[in-house]
Amino acid sequence: MIGQRFIRRGLIFYSLVALAAGLAAYSVRRPETAQLFWLLGTLPVLLALGVSIARDLAAGRMGVDAVAFIGMGAAVLLGANLAAIVVAVMYAGGNALEDFAVTRAERNLKDLLDRAPRLAHRLVGDRLDDVSVDAIGTGDRLLVRAGEIVPADGTLLATKATLDESALTGEPIPVERKAGEPVRSGAVNAGEAFEMQATASAADSTYAGIVKMVTAAQTAKAPFIRMADRYALLLLPATLALAAIAWFISDDPMRALAVLVASTPCPLILAAPVAFIAGVSRAARHGILVKGGAPLEALGRVHTAMFDKTGTLTAGGARLSAIETAPGEDADEVLRLAAGLEQASHHVIASAIVAAARNRGLSLDFPANVREEAGSGLEGMLAGQRVRAGSAELIFGGRSLPDWATRALRRASWRSALCVFVARNGQVIGALLFADELRREAPRAIQTLRASGVRRMVMVTGDRADAAETIAAALDLDTVLAERSPADKVDAVATERKAHATVMVGDGINDAPALAAADVGIAMGARGATASSEAADVVILVDRLDRVAEAVQIARRTVAIARESIVAGMALSGLAMIAALLGWLAPVPAAISQEAIDVLVILNALRALGAGRKRPPLASVGLSPEFFGADHRALEKSLDRLREIADALDDATGRSAATLIAEANRIVQQSVVRHERADESELYPKLSTFPEHVSAMSAMSRAHREILHLARLLARLAESLSSGDADRYLIRDAQRVIENLESLVRLHNAQEEDVYESLASA
Repeated sequence: MIGQRFIRRGLIFYSLVALAAGLAAYSVRRPETAQLFWLLGTLPVLLALGVSIARDLAAGRMGVDAVAFIGMGAAVLLGANLAAIVVAVMYAGGNALEDFAVTRAERNLKDLLDRAPRLAHRLVGDRLDDVSVDAIGTGDRLLVRAGEIVPADGTLLATKATLDESALTGEPIPVERKAGEPVRSGAVNAGEAFEMQATASAADSTYAGIVKMVTAAQTAKAPFIRMADRYALLLLPATLALAAIAWFISDDPMRALAVLVASTPCPLILAAPVAFIAGVSRAARHGILVKGGAPLEALGRVHTAMFDKTGTLTAGGARLSAIETAPGEDADEVLRLAAGLEQASHHVIASAIVAAARNRGLSLDFPANVREEAGSGLEGMLAGQRVRAGSAELIFGGRSLPDWATRALRRASWRSALCVFVARNGQVIGALLFADELRREAPRAIQTLRASGVRRMVMVTGDRADAAETIAAALDLDTVLAERSPADKVDAVATERKAHATVMVGDGINDAPALAAADVGIAMGARGATASSEAADVVILVDRLDRVAEAVQIARRTVAIARESIVAGMALSGLAMIAALLGWLAPVPAAISQEAIDVLVILNALRALGAGRKRPPLASVGLSPEFFGADHRALEKSLDRLREIADALDDATGRSAATLIAEANRIVQQSVVRHERADESELYPKLSTFPEHVSAMSAMSRAHREILHLARLLARLAESLSSGDADRYLIRDAQRVIENLESLVRLHNAQEEDVYESLASA
């Protein structure tokens, strides 16, 4: 590729010098010398073009270059050397313009390659060795200094690290990672030096996978290039026919030559590849790696989208969804004791329990004398207390379960959740429910895909039907295919492909065959380079499902621009050919007009680098993307506590119930109501300046009124308790209001975040 570009630049320089030398000779009345300079300037371009056409013919193709070759050759044979050199300059210049456009479009991809780390600092005991990244092995302890690039995937050993992951995800804001969390190669250390333990070699890490896929993307050929060759089969005979007609009606071979020169198909040659490389480059800037123009073109025409469930539509890991407590026990204490004990476990749920406790800011004691029973739970000492955590069978043995524990198991079953019971000094005090939750951005991603023209949404998963149908109902998917093996997934994809162009989205190794079987396979590759990433045509480098919808939008816009550029270029060339046929354009002006068309076509194709019509930035109304969701995250703890209070009211009576209801009212008034009023008075007026979201803001305001109405009802219930203890009817009413408030606020926050995210991403 570099050698070809060097030759192309040499040819344009040589032909320009020859053209200038000939014009200089002509100006001093040396026409023979001028003709010689122009002929000598044309022949190398004509020779290079002939070699290119010969290669195409040997491969069984007739390319668009043939028309340019005929035009240049005819000019030389007719002695119109000035027209020949102008065509040569135009053709060589078109190639040079293509090189410039491709270089401009590839810059974002090339940056990924250029910044790949070369050295790593490996810790061996107390010694620090500088080694090649190729020498990194699984389990190596590495030091990453400030400003350095993480050389391999691994786990953070330090207390925390600040990482700039923009090269991987497109997100400009640095992220905080805590001890035990994964770090990915290619991220930049934006804080203090930290230690990490490699979980993969450099060759098997995220960044190496990106480099491999970028290389594939740069060398892939777009289908539109082949389409341009097919158009040449129509353009070539049409051009020759028009040239023959021009010669026949004028009896002037120069008019025929003008038609040939005007038809030089540079727009056809340049438009599609420039647009597709620009589209691939733009996708890369947003953390979407498209492996060339072919997948991008296919993605632009998809009708059906198929999704794996776990890790694709859901978060892909166990997360704390609820804490059930025995009467009189505190939810935070249940979680604190379980997390302290689980620090000594390697079970997959242990890290989720510890992470949930740290997210709540709980202080953890380290356990002693820990004994683990594989697959069922563990036991140990924490600050002088014997703590056990595990399954109902381990904790209760053969004893009958109390009502609250039966309720916890029932709720776990409804939510397809895992239930971990916790006992302290032989007394069972609570249970932790863990489930794989729907991605927060999933509803918006599905909605955006439908708005982008994807008509059918299908979930295909190996999970149970009840769990799959729950997720599908929340997302309003068209079809659910549950309990499918990898082979079944391939069959399902093949069935959908027979009807319409199909995209498959997945993240696991078991999804790789289905990804390869689809028209376009999209891998959620943020967790590293896996078999699914290798099998996929598109890799989402940031762990966000809405980037799938963004990839479809980029693809559709790129395809539209490529078609538009081809049609516009051919139409303008057609007008120039007709003008030449009528004698309005001589060969030299015809060549110059074609050069202008080339420039216009390339500039239009480069529009695929941009996003089209842009909304005003959030900063224009005094907001920043970091703001969105921050307040909602602060509300999570209050909403969690409201859920716990509603559950506790099942067993509460009298004064204890009154205390719980009063606490719920205090939380609602001080946290929820204050937040909703601030949104209504400060935030919504700013967002109303974005016209496309005015109706959404109206709906959000309606939800605010309902939330405030429920808050007033709860306040009245709480006030009525001052005259005496709560009876069972009042407790039931308060419980319903609290549950409705908690559910409505969560739903309302999710809807607001959909609006916020669409604005922030724009």
